[in-house]
Amino acid sequence: MFETTDELLKQIRLGEDSSLELKDMRYKGNQVNDPHRNSMADELAAMANTANGVFVLGVDDSSRTVVGIPEDKLGVVETWMRGICNDLITPPLFCRIRIVPVMTDVNVERFIIRVDVPRSLYVHKSPGGYFHRIGSSKREMSPEVLFRLAQQRSQARIIHYDEQSVTAAHRDSLDKSLWEKFKTPLSPEEDEEFLLKLKLLTQDEDGNICPSVSGVLMATHQPQEIISNAFIQAVAYRGVERNAAYQLDARDIFGPLDIQVADAYDFVKKNMRVYAVKEPARRDIPQYAMQAVFEALVNAVAHRDYSIYGSKIRLHLFSDRLELNSPGSIPNTMTLDSLSLRQSARNELLTSLLARCPVLLPDYTGERQFLMDKRGEGVPIIITESEKLSGRKPEYSLIDDAELKLTIFAAQQPLDRAGTDA
Repeated sequence: MFETTDELLKQIRLGEDSSLELKDMRYKGNQVNDPHRNSMADELAAMANTANGVFVLGVDDSSRTVVGIPEDKLGVVETWMRGICNDLITPPLFCRIRIVPVMTDVNVERFIIRVDVPRSLYVHKSPGGYFHRIGSSKREMSPEVLFRLAQQRSQARIIHYDEQSVTAAHRDSLDKSLWEKFKTPLSPEEDEEFLLKLKLLTQDEDGNICPSVSGVLMATHQPQEIISNAFIQAVAYRGVERNAAYQLDARDIFGPLDIQVADAYDFVKKNMRVYAVKEPARRDIPQYAMQAVFEALVNAVAHRDYSIYGSKIRLHLFSDRLELNSPGSIPNTMTLDSLSLRQSARNELLTSLLARCPVLLPDYTGERQFLMDKRGEGVPIIITESEKLSGRKPEYSLIDDAELKLTIFAAQQPLDRAGTDA
């Protein structure tokens, strides 16, 4: 939408409509004084609840004149906008915010801020309630409209969410060094054709080409900047309870999903204990079977529900157990008891891409060459390898039917007096 600056300026001259909102800015000291934050949040949410649109800050909406934003206020306005999207709109709204220099009719360069608002997969609530956009103005939704829209958006999230377009991201955000590994001798030579066939790029409702959810997760260096919850929170504790006073190590693990798996694997290996036993030859006994940890991490990034805002994968290590919490309930008709017997994928595209990512762990002892085999062997490996080491079967549980929790019990320090920590 309005791909070039000239197209945008032409639309500004035509005035506001259902997809364009113009705002002049007023300041008090080093703060934005007008428009009011709550009013702006209502306008942004109304656009996201209706269609793809663009807000242009620094334009008088009545005269359609580019008044610009002072250069020393650009950072202030951008921070102000991000605060509104994150703090005043539920769920938070991700918008693409860009500073654009333009030449006015009198040949003077001024700065405007362009805010691309994607048509959301959610129904957003703002301080004034639930709004949608009719023409160039916002209107509060009636209960009937709100109910119908919520149903539509819910279905859109359920069906192939990992193939949905991310309109707030530009096609150029996909890095060739990350997606080139998916190419085969039979792949199209032209990059865009290949990315569209692989569904790393897709078309939105307006026909614009943009990254898919899977494209962002697998082929951008910082996917959490676009899908804010797409990372692993890893914490290691000294004792058996979640207490900051006993925290040994903590790290938020970012990057493409295959890199997240490798880094989380290294986090566990670094923070678990390894016991040494002389029998009479020395034998090392790790707290966790790393092949099981590997399978658990791959399953977590492959099958979690990325549509749930504000929830990330949580990896917590204690002295007696490892807990891995993954957002989302069990897909389809599976149950906790059937996890090891059946196979079902929430994210078909993601799992197919992970099945083409090689295992790059130097100490990996399993037989797998790629992160996923799509044969449903992950859960059985987690159970058998962990139980073999610790003597206790791992436990799966559901938290509020919205998060799957895996607990792997640690191998205990041998009673043999010759046993020492490695």
